[in-house]
Amino acid sequence: MHHMTLAEIARGLADKKFSSVELTQTLLARIAQLDPQINSFISLTQDLALSQAKAADERRANGESAALLGAPIAHKDLFCTQGIRTSCGSKMLDNFKAPYDATVVAKLAAAGAVTLGKTNMDEFAMGSANESSWYGAVKNPWNLEHVPGGSSGGSAAAVAARLLPAATATDTGGSIRQPAAFTNLTGLKPTYGRVSRWGMIAYASSLDQGGPLARTAEDCAILLQGMAGFDPNDSTSIDEPVPDYSAGLNGSLQGLRIGVPKEYFSAGLDPRIAELIHNSIKELEKLGAVIKEISLPNMQHAIPAYYVIAPAEASSNLSRFDGVRFGYRCENPENLEDLYKRSRGEGFGSEVQRRIMVGAYALSAGYYDAYYLKAQKIRRLVKNDFMSAFNEVDIILGPTTPNPAWKLGAKSSDPVAAYLEDVYTITANLAGLPGLSMPAGFVDGLPVGVQLLAPYFQEGRLLNVAHQYQLNTDWHTRTPTGF
Repeated sequence: MHHMTLAEIARGLADKKFSSVELTQTLLARIAQLDPQINSFISLTQDLALSQAKAADERRANGESAALLGAPIAHKDLFCTQGIRTSCGSKMLDNFKAPYDATVVAKLAAAGAVTLGKTNMDEFAMGSANESSWYGAVKNPWNLEHVPGGSSGGSAAAVAARLLPAATATDTGGSIRQPAAFTNLTGLKPTYGRVSRWGMIAYASSLDQGGPLARTAEDCAILLQGMAGFDPNDSTSIDEPVPDYSAGLNGSLQGLRIGVPKEYFSAGLDPRIAELIHNSIKELEKLGAVIKEISLPNMQHAIPAYYVIAPAEASSNLSRFDGVRFGYRCENPENLEDLYKRSRGEGFGSEVQRRIMVGAYALSAGYYDAYYLKAQKIRRLVKNDFMSAFNEVDIILGPTTPNPAWKLGAKSSDPVAAYLEDVYTITANLAGLPGLSMPAGFVDGLPVGVQLLAPYFQEGRLLNVAHQYQLNTDWHTRTPTGF
């Protein structure tokens, strides 16, 4: 059963080939057996999962048949879950049990999804390797000596290892798409505002967006259907109708205009990945797509702009973790200042401290105009580039990452090298656009992803293209040895 996709699980449950309780028990046993190798979970919720599975079976017995009813998933450990530890991968929140469910958690629970647990992640979603977690690094099922990507590496590794069919994740600068590329999955970052951020612990509020990680575009469509929608609790949620994503998967690609930015194929891109991307382009041409070279001239400025804006917002968001109200508190503080300093110094890891300091500096009185304001102007230029491009093409295609997954620890002493791995993904977050990564082949036995970007609220178009591609390729069906 562990090799089944969400879509196959929905059909199996509908045909009474197995029950949700049986499926849940099978996957919980598999997690107990295999997860010690990859460290993809922070918390398991066996009692909750079995209770939800039993309730789902009862609902099906009473005639309900929704796609997610009885389907096992997991949540990235920054989605608040009532009464369950929500740690954000940090010592700071190791003892925090959320008093409410995030909107995403509540919506999926209402749809009948079964929560198996909370997945490991880079601390406060800050990282591209899932090595900064207080609970230890996550390992890539395709090669246990390599990273799975971050910050949603736990969700990605768990799905790739067939511990469960799909998981929720978040993307601030590529944290859904990059782990998807590194672990041979399909991952979708929706349009900013499409999925509620209420109850999702913030890293950078103008960039964060929740989305699905799964093995296929079809499964991403099913999970996104349950996640998306307007939420009055989230002031950035957009009241836009949610289409039937599954119904749009089978549209023809005949005449689809695909833009390929010339800036994507620079010296920084591994030539073996470039070859796989060109192979993907040829495959889409066979399906009727029309390829056009385009330009995104301000892409070169995206990384410096992002690494001013994101840390600036992080420094503001993380100021609430002060040792006073909730979370970690140092022992025997001498005074209030000592309480603040030691609680934050002991509770936050080095990467989080680094970004808080960069952000506080960029927002300081003497440097706000020179750094933060300038970065926001570059953000507008990046958005304008995309708007101009989408006047000529329907989607944009390129590599998800410049390199395959690197070895654990290889970039730990050089954070800037890790930041540069986000070069193709961060522009979608700066502009608020939807983006998808899908499997496109392997380099040295490690998966490679191809990225698709679309205009606002065109997630259905991305899923349609990815689904048609996956009907004609088999990269997404490959399974890591031993799992």
